[in-house]
Amino acid sequence: MSSTFPDISLSTERLVLRPFDEEDADALQEMMNDELVVTWTAAPHPYTRADARYWVLRAAPAERTAGHGIVFAVTEFLTQRLVGTVHLRNTDWQVLSTEISYVTAPWARGEGYASEAVLAVARWLFDSQKFERLELRTAADNAASQQVAQKTGFISEGVLRNAWIARTRTEDGGWTDIRTDLLVWSLLPEDLEGIPADEWH
Repeated sequence: MSSTFPDISLSTERLVLRPFDEEDADALQEMMNDELVVTWTAAPHPYTRADARYWVLRAAPAERTAGHGIVFAVTEFLTQRLVGTVHLRNTDWQVLSTEISYVTAPWARGEGYASEAVLAVARWLFDSQKFERLELRTAADNAASQQVAQKTGFISEGVLRNAWIARTRTEDGGWTDIRTDLLVWSLLPEDLEGIPADEWH
């Protein structure tokens, strides 16, 4: 069996999920410097043009070729604008399990795009790639990410105490690290059986 994901694009009614390319660097940089993204991800901050170029040209493609996972740029079908990213990582090819994470750009929130993208990746993972488990970890206070998990059928499995370092604003406008719990969620193929393909609308 292959131990790398194919180099593919996925599409939904409103979105195209495809590999990043060089033209995405500016939009990626802007998205990754958003306050909520800084708070809940471990990405460098400030996120520079060089960081964005390194990600789209080297780090993201290497995730797939090294067998660790796959990274999708999530774009609007009509405008081709970057609305987020979905990342499969920590892939275990023997167990057929992988972990999903996602970021939504500030200009695209509230549209259900994250749920739509996650569901598309999950269906592809289970149907086409024959995976048996998709795992998700959300910071305890990241309500938006937990809403996506619930909306797409993930089951909450438990809490990893003090397992993550988030960032929070200081009084002087800077940032400081804070420890937080992680909630662990999972999605199995049978969990999607009751969710119609248009459930996210």
